[in-house]
Amino acid sequence: PPFFTPNAAPPHIAPQPRIMARYFIYLSYDGTRYHGWQIQPNGTSIQQTLQQSLSTLLRTHTPVVGAGRTDAGVHARLMTAHFDTPDDHLDRPLLVRKLNSILPPDIAISHIRPVVPEAHARFDATSRTYHYHMHFFKSPFLTNRSCRMFSALDFDKINAAAALLPTFTDFTSFSKTRTDVKTNICHISTARFVNHAPGEYHFSITADRFLRNMVRAIVGTLVEVGRGHLTTEQFVHIVRSRNRSMAGQSMPAHGLYLVDIIYPENLFTD
Repeated sequence: PPFFTPNAAPPHIAPQPRIMARYFIYLSYDGTRYHGWQIQPNGTSIQQTLQQSLSTLLRTHTPVVGAGRTDAGVHARLMTAHFDTPDDHLDRPLLVRKLNSILPPDIAISHIRPVVPEAHARFDATSRTYHYHMHFFKSPFLTNRSCRMFSALDFDKINAAAALLPTFTDFTSFSKTRTDVKTNICHISTARFVNHAPGEYHFSITADRFLRNMVRAIVGTLVEVGRGHLTTEQFVHIVRSRNRSMAGQSMPAHGLYLVDIIYPENLFTD
């Protein structure tokens, strides 16, 4: 045994860090009354609301990290986030039920999956899909759910222009300025308007990543193509210009939905 001098203080033994288990949580929400996903100093956010509920049930402060940052008023049919807890045998169905019982009606948890410790909800996503909804008639049921349009659009021209988006990688023209991202490079795989119901359309776009305000700015510019204010060639020139002031106005937030996020299966341990 080690030798200690009389009255000497015992040697310092550093506490062992707790081993934490990581989980992905899948949720949906109506963003109408929230100031976006990210915690805000002067407004209620989805992240804050979920984090408070999770911390209450797990009886310890439990930060959640989201797959992205939807803006104020934007909705999600599917959002993911990760959180850590020392319980590697978490009763996931029970936690889902309890979360849904204390969360407000406009946020719902669908399921929770265990993942490897280094998995990250934001950085490990391989693709994300957004839909932008618009309609061409008055409907009390679509208020704050879809953007009402008041003039006809030529969707053949719109989709001809949208089909060119995957041929580009730099989308500075459709990004908010003064953001904290290091690159404006994105890889779009699909971009197309779909007529999903009489008088109702949605723009579906899938990419590996999106810039702030990117989808709403793209849709706003494509609308100008559909109105005949821009040709396909002018649309291409706008993309190549890397100049936000040349693109169209951003569409209202309430028409936008995050609808899918894809991850490599090797992240999951269940």
